Amino acid sequence: MKPYNYLGIFTLMLVTTNSWAYGGSSSSTKACAKPKFSDFVPAENTDAPPNSNFSFTASGNTNPESIIVTVKNLPTTLKINPKNGGNSFEVSGTLPASLKGTYARIAIDATAQSNCNGGGGWLLKITD
Repeated sequence: MKPYNYLGIFTLMLVTTNSWAYGGSSSSTKACAKPKFSDFVPAENTDAPPNSNFSFTASGNTNPESIIVTVKNLPTTLKINPKNGGNSFEVSGTLPASLKGTYARIAIDATAQSNCNGGGGWLLKITD
């Protein structure tokens, strides 16, 4: 090949690389805003009796119908109420009566209104 052929190939490579740098895709991607969880009651790493109540707050971008809570892999029934004028949700439930003298993780899974999945939870010691 002659030297000017190399120059032509190099120029084409630069043009292709630069066009990809400016977004070769027509779709825009938004940041995923995952649901957040806070205000855990009882507090993390504390003792709680079986069949006692627990609660937490889910952020306002959480789809309330998507919230699933398990306690040591056991499903639990939830009560979900709007809080702060709909800017968050108060979620409450009851620890299973069958759990005694063990540690249990309250695991939370939910989807935000932007279809981003999120999770959280905390650990409790279930007393006898």
